[in-house]
Amino acid sequence: MDSAYAPQAHASRVPIGLRAPFSGRTWREFLYLLISLPIAVVMFTYATAVISLGAGLLVTFLGIPVFAGGLAGARGLGGMERARARALLGVRVADPAPLRAAKPGLMPWVGSVLKSGASWRHLLYCMLHFPWAVFSFVFSLTFWVLGWGLLTYPLWHWVFPAYVDQPGIQVWGDGAGHGFYLSSSAGIWGTSGIGLLMVFAGPWVIHGLTQLDRVMVHGLLGPSPLASRVSELETDRGVVVDTAAADLRRIERDLHDGAQARLVALAMDLGLAKEKLAEDPEAAARMVDEAHGEVKTALQELRDLARGIHPAILTDRGLGPALSALAARCTVPVTVTVDLDHRPAAAIEGTAYFTVSELLQNVSKHARASSATVDVWRAGNRLVLLVTDDGRGGAGTTTGSGLAGLADRLAAVDGLLAIDSPNGGPTSVTAELPWRS
Repeated sequence: MDSAYAPQAHASRVPIGLRAPFSGRTWREFLYLLISLPIAVVMFTYATAVISLGAGLLVTFLGIPVFAGGLAGARGLGGMERARARALLGVRVADPAPLRAAKPGLMPWVGSVLKSGASWRHLLYCMLHFPWAVFSFVFSLTFWVLGWGLLTYPLWHWVFPAYVDQPGIQVWGDGAGHGFYLSSSAGIWGTSGIGLLMVFAGPWVIHGLTQLDRVMVHGLLGPSPLASRVSELETDRGVVVDTAAADLRRIERDLHDGAQARLVALAMDLGLAKEKLAEDPEAAARMVDEAHGEVKTALQELRDLARGIHPAILTDRGLGPALSALAARCTVPVTVTVDLDHRPAAAIEGTAYFTVSELLQNVSKHARASSATVDVWRAGNRLVLLVTDDGRGGAGTTTGSGLAGLADRLAAVDGLLAIDSPNGGPTSVTAELPWRS
């Protein structure tokens, strides 16, 4: 099985503070700020023209289509900005929901554009990004260029006496020829030292300036939180439906191949025993005795099937005893610790039970462990499950172990699954569920 985490690259021995002025991230972010200004000018001009023209034509019918066309164009500009942020800032923002007209035609399309909140947010981005782009362009360019210029001052300070007719950079002067110039060795190298500090501070200044750009791209050019939540709930609903269908197929298969087949054979055996009862009572008695054993086996299979649907001990006694009974059936010794002052919601309790069941099955089948532990506790409004083992490790959600499906099932109820399983072990799997008492 693959490791849950990708191998870590060998860390550079140069501290990040020394690498930052020369890193690709710094220069990509600086390039982003530089080209933001001309792009923002174009977008601001476009937005101003759309608003002015559309508002001016509202007295006629043409104003509404003009607004709709302008909003559609703003969505196109927003797509370009998302691509630029993805390439230079590493910001990955999903596209907003596509426009859906109620029926074909120009006016339904115009209505869908005007009713789309994403379209208006794109137009707002075109307006708001301009003043910020002006400030970030001027500040970053000035700070960055000044820092490098002062750092290299010892290399070009000779320009002043040679071409400017002054000994160096003038710090202050009174207009009568008196002033202070950075021309001495101490002044030159002191200036270079200040430049060095600015150069090393520059990457963090640039990164800080791009943070607001990230916020605007996320907040104005991506899908709305409500739309994202709706999409997430639709996905979760699909996972729940698929999981329920898979469980029903499993129950049907277990009934058909197990208890149902056994009961059919039992009915046939009892029919034969009934026929032999008069002519060969001893043979009939033996067949009834065998049928009695088959009844016990069928009952046990039905109990196991019912336990797999929802164990009675979980309903009657709660998560602690249910997990202890589950651990007793594991092929390796399992220590169970449950620290809960009261029970969570029944649905969450059932999900927690089957999560631990799935994880212990993985321990039994794949881990080659000699022992395992199950710890359950409440952290705020979350129920936390921690299952560890001392096996060979390498567990992950891409290894066919069922953990990917388990992660999807937990996500469907706003839960999450975290796996720490380096090759060679040990393995630690943490699951979190909402409490919902």
